[in-house]
Amino acid sequence: MVTLKGENIYLRALEPEDLDFVYIVENDEQIWEMSSTQTPYSRFLIKEYLENSHKDIYEVKQLRLVICSNDHATLGLIDLFDFNPTHNRAGVGILIAEKENRGKGYGAEALELIVNYSFAHLHLHQLYANISEDNVTSIKLFENKGFNKVGVKKEWNLVKDIYKDEFLYQLVYVH
Repeated sequence: MVTLKGENIYLRALEPEDLDFVYIVENDEQIWEMSSTQTPYSRFLIKEYLENSHKDIYEVKQLRLVICSNDHATLGLIDLFDFNPTHNRAGVGILIAEKENRGKGYGAEALELIVNYSFAHLHLHQLYANISEDNVTSIKLFENKGFNKVGVKKEWNLVKDIYKDEFLYQLVYVH
Protein backbone atom coordinates (compact mmCIF):
# COMPACT_ATOMS: atom_id res chain seq x y z
CA MET A 1 0.00 0.00 0.00
CA VAL A 2 1.61 3.22 -1.20
CA THR A 3 0.00 5.26 1.59
CA LEU A 4 2.08 3.40 4.16
CA LYS A 5 5.43 3.72 2.37
CA GLY A 6 7.68 6.69 2.94
CA GLU A 7 11.12 7.74 1.82
CA ASN A 8 13.05 5.92 4.58
CA ILE A 9 10.47 3.69 6.25
CA TYR A 10 7.26 1.81 5.68
CA LEU A 11 4.46 0.64 7.95
CA ARG A 12 3.26 -2.95 7.85
CA ALA A 13 0.81 -5.21 9.61
CA LEU A 14 1.92 -7.34 12.54
CA GLU A 15 3.20 -10.82 11.72
CA PRO A 16 3.64 -13.91 13.92
CA GLU A 17 7.41 -13.35 13.59
CA ASP A 18 7.00 -10.11 15.56
CA LEU A 19 6.38 -12.05 18.79
CA ASP A 20 9.84 -11.48 20.29
CA PHE A 21 9.93 -7.81 19.32
CA VAL A 22 6.45 -7.06 20.74
CA TYR A 23 7.27 -9.10 23.87
CA ILE A 24 10.40 -7.02 24.51
CA VAL A 25 8.62 -3.71 23.86
CA GLU A 26 5.55 -4.51 25.97
CA ASN A 27 7.71 -5.67 28.89
CA ASP A 28 10.14 -2.74 28.87
CA GLU A 29 9.39 -1.06 32.20
CA GLN A 30 11.01 2.18 31.02
CA ILE A 31 8.14 2.76 28.58
CA TRP A 32 5.29 1.58 30.79
CA GLU A 33 4.67 5.17 31.83
CA MET A 34 3.76 6.10 28.25
CA SER A 35 1.31 3.24 27.84
CA SER A 36 -0.12 3.20 31.38
CA THR A 37 1.03 -0.41 31.70
CA GLN A 38 1.38 -1.79 35.20
CA THR A 39 2.14 -5.47 34.68
CA PRO A 40 4.20 -7.56 32.28
CA TYR A 41 2.66 -9.45 29.36
CA SER A 42 3.24 -13.15 28.82
CA ARG A 43 4.37 -14.61 25.51
CA PHE A 44 1.07 -16.50 25.45
CA LEU A 45 -0.99 -13.29 25.61
CA ILE A 46 1.13 -11.57 22.99
CA LYS A 47 0.88 -14.63 20.72
CA GLU A 48 -2.91 -14.50 21.08
CA TYR A 49 -2.86 -10.78 20.34
CA LEU A 50 -0.79 -11.35 17.19
CA GLU A 51 -3.14 -14.12 16.07
CA ASN A 52 -6.04 -11.66 16.29
CA SER A 53 -4.22 -8.64 14.89
CA HIS A 54 -5.72 -9.25 11.44
CA LYS A 55 -9.13 -8.17 12.70
CA ASP A 56 -10.61 -5.02 11.23
CA ILE A 57 -10.15 -1.67 13.00
CA TYR A 58 -13.94 -1.28 12.98
CA GLU A 59 -14.25 -4.46 15.05
CA VAL A 60 -11.40 -4.10 17.55
CA LYS A 61 -11.18 -0.26 17.60
CA GLN A 62 -7.42 -0.25 17.18
CA LEU A 63 -4.71 -0.74 14.60
CA ARG A 64 -1.08 -1.47 15.39
CA LEU A 65 1.50 -1.27 12.63
CA VAL A 66 5.21 -2.05 12.65
CA ILE A 67 7.61 0.70 11.62
CA CYS A 68 10.32 -0.78 9.36
CA SER A 69 13.32 0.72 7.63
CA ASN A 70 13.60 0.24 3.88
CA ASP A 71 16.13 -2.54 4.58
CA HIS A 72 13.34 -4.29 6.56
CA ALA A 73 14.77 -3.70 10.06
CA THR A 74 12.06 -3.43 12.71
CA LEU A 75 12.26 0.04 14.27
CA GLY A 76 9.11 0.46 16.34
CA LEU A 77 5.35 0.51 16.51
CA ILE A 78 2.65 3.02 15.72
CA ASP A 79 -0.89 2.61 16.98
CA LEU A 80 -4.31 3.98 16.32
CA PHE A 81 -6.40 3.35 19.43
CA ASP A 82 -9.84 4.24 20.78
CA PHE A 83 -11.00 4.32 17.17
CA ASN A 84 -14.44 5.90 17.09
CA PRO A 85 -16.15 5.63 13.69
CA THR A 86 -19.22 7.50 14.94
CA HIS A 87 -17.21 10.64 15.63
CA ASN A 88 -14.43 9.88 13.10
CA ARG A 89 -11.52 10.11 15.52
CA ALA A 90 -8.75 8.00 17.01
CA GLY A 91 -5.83 8.32 19.34
CA VAL A 92 -2.32 7.84 18.01
CA GLY A 93 0.77 6.58 19.80
CA ILE A 94 4.26 5.90 18.53
CA LEU A 95 7.40 4.21 19.79
CA ILE A 96 10.84 3.89 18.25
CA ALA A 97 12.17 0.96 20.26
CA GLU A 98 15.94 1.30 20.26
CA LYS A 99 17.52 4.52 21.51
CA GLU A 100 20.09 4.49 18.69
CA ASN A 101 17.23 4.76 16.16
CA ARG A 102 15.61 7.76 17.83
CA GLY A 103 16.21 11.27 16.54
CA LYS A 104 16.75 10.07 12.95
CA GLY A 105 13.36 11.13 11.60
CA TYR A 106 11.78 7.67 11.61
CA GLY A 107 9.08 8.69 14.08
CA ALA A 108 8.24 11.84 12.15
CA GLU A 109 7.94 9.92 8.91
CA ALA A 110 5.80 7.20 10.53
CA LEU A 111 3.52 9.82 12.10
CA GLU A 112 3.11 11.55 8.75
CA LEU A 113 2.23 8.23 7.08
CA ILE A 114 -0.38 7.30 9.71
CA VAL A 115 -1.91 10.80 9.61
CA ASN A 116 -2.26 10.59 5.82
CA TYR A 117 -3.67 7.05 6.04
CA SER A 118 -6.15 8.05 8.77
CA PHE A 119 -7.55 10.98 6.82
CA ALA A 120 -7.44 9.45 3.31
CA HIS A 121 -8.49 5.85 3.98
CA LEU A 122 -10.30 5.83 7.32
CA HIS A 123 -11.90 9.23 6.63
CA LEU A 124 -11.17 10.40 10.15
CA HIS A 125 -11.89 13.98 11.10
CA GLN A 126 -9.31 14.13 13.87
CA LEU A 127 -6.46 12.41 15.64
CA TYR A 128 -5.32 13.01 19.19
CA ALA A 129 -2.36 12.14 21.38
CA ASN A 130 -1.89 12.02 25.14
CA ILE A 131 1.64 13.08 26.07
CA SER A 132 3.29 13.36 29.48
CA GLU A 133 4.44 16.85 30.40
CA ASP A 134 8.08 15.74 30.50
CA ASN A 135 8.13 13.85 27.19
CA VAL A 136 9.75 16.72 25.32
CA THR A 137 10.68 14.56 22.32
CA SER A 138 7.06 13.50 21.70
CA ILE A 139 5.75 17.01 22.26
CA LYS A 140 8.17 18.34 19.63
CA LEU A 141 7.33 15.49 17.22
CA PHE A 142 3.56 16.02 17.39
CA GLU A 143 3.80 19.83 17.29
CA ASN A 144 6.07 19.63 14.23
CA LYS A 145 3.41 17.51 12.51
CA GLY A 146 0.68 20.10 13.13
CA PHE A 147 -0.88 18.78 16.34
CA ASN A 148 -2.03 21.51 18.74
CA LYS A 149 -2.04 21.34 22.51
CA VAL A 150 -5.71 21.71 23.41
CA GLY A 151 -5.74 20.69 27.05
CA VAL A 152 -3.91 19.77 30.21
CA LYS A 153 -5.01 16.92 32.44
CA LYS A 154 -3.66 18.05 35.81
CA GLU A 155 -1.80 15.50 37.94
CA TRP A 156 -3.18 12.81 35.61
CA ASN A 157 -0.60 10.05 35.97
CA LEU A 158 1.13 8.80 39.11
CA VAL A 159 4.71 7.87 38.23
CA LYS A 160 7.13 6.81 40.96
CA ASP A 161 5.10 8.64 43.63
CA ILE A 162 4.91 11.87 41.58
CA TYR A 163 1.77 13.08 39.85
CA LYS A 164 2.47 14.32 36.34
CA ASP A 165 0.31 16.41 34.04
CA GLU A 166 -0.66 14.94 30.70
CA PHE A 167 -1.14 17.12 27.63
CA LEU A 168 -3.86 16.50 25.08
CA TYR A 169 -2.79 17.18 21.50
CA GLN A 170 -5.20 17.21 18.57
CA LEU A 171 -4.98 17.37 14.80
CA VAL A 172 -8.26 18.23 13.05
CA TYR A 173 -8.55 17.53 9.33
CA VAL A 174 -9.15 20.67 7.30
CA HIS A 175 -11.04 20.00 4.07
